[in-house]
Order: sequence, then structure tokens, then C-alpha cells
Amino acid sequence: MLAILILVVFFFLDGKSQFRKYSNEFLNIGAGARGLAMGGAQVSSVGDATAGYWNPAGLTDVKDYPMLSMMHAEYFAGIGKYDYASLAIPIGDPTIRTRTIGFSLMRFAVDDIPNTLFLVEPDGTVNYNNIRSFSSADYAFLFSYAQVIYSDDDQTFSFGTNAKVIHRNVGSFAKAWGFGLDASLSYHSKKFNFGLVARDVTTTFNAWQFHFTDREKEVLYLTNNKIPVKSTELTAPRLILGASYNINISDNLKLMPEVNLDVTFDGRRNVLISAAPASIDPKVGMELGFKEIIFGRIGINNFQQGLKDGDSTNTKKVWIYQPSAGVGFKIRNVQIDYAFTNLANQSNPLYSHIFSLKLNLIRRENN
Repeated sequence: MLAILILVVFFFLDGKSQFRKYSNEFLNIGAGARGLAMGGAQVSSVGDATAGYWNPAGLTDVKDYPMLSMMHAEYFAGIGKYDYASLAIPIGDPTIRTRTIGFSLMRFAVDDIPNTLFLVEPDGTVNYNNIRSFSSADYAFLFSYAQVIYSDDDQTFSFGTNAKVIHRNVGSFAKAWGFGLDASLSYHSKKFNFGLVARDVTTTFNAWQFHFTDREKEVLYLTNNKIPVKSTELTAPRLILGASYNINISDNLKLMPEVNLDVTFDGRRNVLISAAPASIDPKVGMELGFKEIIFGRIGINNFQQGLKDGDSTNTKKVWIYQPSAGVGFKIRNVQIDYAFTNLANQSNPLYSHIFSLKLNLIRRENN
């Protein structure tokens, strides 16, 4: 199964010249404060409703009852808003839960963007009353399926897949629909966890259509702007490999470090390992749990080369990275997670407070 996933990814790299780097980048923000606090290192250890995003094979850990997860985050002091919600539902024989389905919804939007197309009147005067606002929003719907392939008292091996539908719109000017598939594997034992995710395994495409009024076309033409008609945007496949290790410090205290390697195939990127055929971006996270009630988390990711502060020549480069941290609290069927992380970039760091909620939806027994 592992070999098949890797071969499928490389098979679709023949058309890489059509790929657009950072296409559908909103899908790489993350899901859940736990994952963001751990620097996005989640592929091997995730086992809750957010697994539909990180590694759909991990949904098989949701066995006894449905689980709901929700998160809200903001970029740039509230200018950009990101919302995420997911639901995982175990199905099949209640005594042996080996299959799980999941549904995830993501929305990233920037509202109240000024439209200055008609700011300048035909006579050259500026009329601020002509400014209108519009919104740019990206949506993703993920439909997940996970199934246990093999399981015994010591280990569990699972397979998962995502079918995703993408909708993007920029006011009334442009709209796009896209489709894609993910495939993944997950291995859990008492000590080791491994995960492999092939995202956009068949490439994910967005088919754009543009709509402009005659007046808008006239302004674009007079200002030497091209008037687009149709466009297709392809997202290249990527592989994410993860490994984690469970350390029992004591009966009540458990430590779990995790390392993920995000491998992209759309040319050189400004990451730790940058090469023509593939670039590798590592992510490192750690979680310390006390009695499965209180959790502390840290993470490091987004290693990049940047200019050294105070260098007037702008020639000295240094390695920079993005740290993150957070905590979690679990009380019966409710878990609240918090993360403090940078949602912007290293050149202009802007840290945000992020909260997410998990609920185990247990049915009440009839008297």
C-alpha cells in the first residue's frame, strides 16, 4: 500500500509545468489548536475529528461515539477570518468499530475589500462615494472515510481517504470550483506511531470563471489590465510522513514527541531542504499529558532563510523558524485546546490566540 501511494504521486508529476506553487494555500493553515500548538506535526498521532484534515486514516481512533470539533482563528488583527468544523462518525458493528466517516468544512475569508475601479471619474476627479466593498472567500468540503486494515492487542494499521470539493469566489468578479483526492495510512502501536498522507494525489484543480460588467471591462481596458475569461489552476501532489513515540514517564505523566516531513514537488521552496525535484519542510512537535486531563504542547515549523536584522547590505542570511505553544484541558466529554502561534510569516510575525473545542456526542440511554 505504501509503495502504491508513492508511485501514484510521482506518476502525476509529469504535468508539473501546469502546477501553480502555493495553489489552494488556505488548505495548509491547519485544523484544531492541538495541531497548531505542535507546529503542525500531527500526521502520525492524530486520532480525533480533526484527523479528516491531518490524516484521514486516523479517524479509526474515533470508535465509541461521534466526535465534533470546531475552531476559529483570525489573521492580521481580524482582517482575515478562518473557520473550521468537523464531525467524525463511527459506523458498522457497534461491538467492533473498524470504519469511520468524517465531514469537514473550512472557510477562509477577507471581508470588506475596497473596490476602487470607479474611484476616478471620466473627467479625472476622485469620487470616494464610488468605492464599494466585496469579499474574497475560500471554502473546502472534505468527505472522509477510514477503515482498519489490521488490528490486534498491540498494533493497528488503517487506511483513509478524502474526497474534497473546493469553492472560491472573489466578489462577483470570479468564482472557481475544484475537486481533489487524498489518501493516507496510519500505524499505531503501544510505543510507535507512523503516518503517511498523499495529498492531492490525483492533483487538485480549480476551474475559474470571470464575470465583469461592460463598464468594468471598459475601466480595465483603459487602465491596461487584462480581462481574464477562464483559467485552470492545478495543485501539485505532496507527501507528508510522520513518526511519533509514546513515553510513559510515570503512571500519570506521558510524553509524545512527533516529527513530520512535508515533501512538495512543485520546484524549489524556501524551506530547510530545497531541491529541484522535491523540497522538504520539517515540523516538530511535543505533547506532555497529565492523567489524560491536562496537556502542554510546543512546536517548531516553517524553517526559512531570511535576512539578518541590522544588516544594511541585505546580504547576510540566517535560518529563522516559527515556534508555537499551547495547552489543553479535557473534562469528561469536552476538550478545550489553546494555541499561541504565528499565522502570518517570519518577516512580519503576527501571533494569534487560537481556541478550539472538541465534543464527544454520547447518546443518552433510555430509562
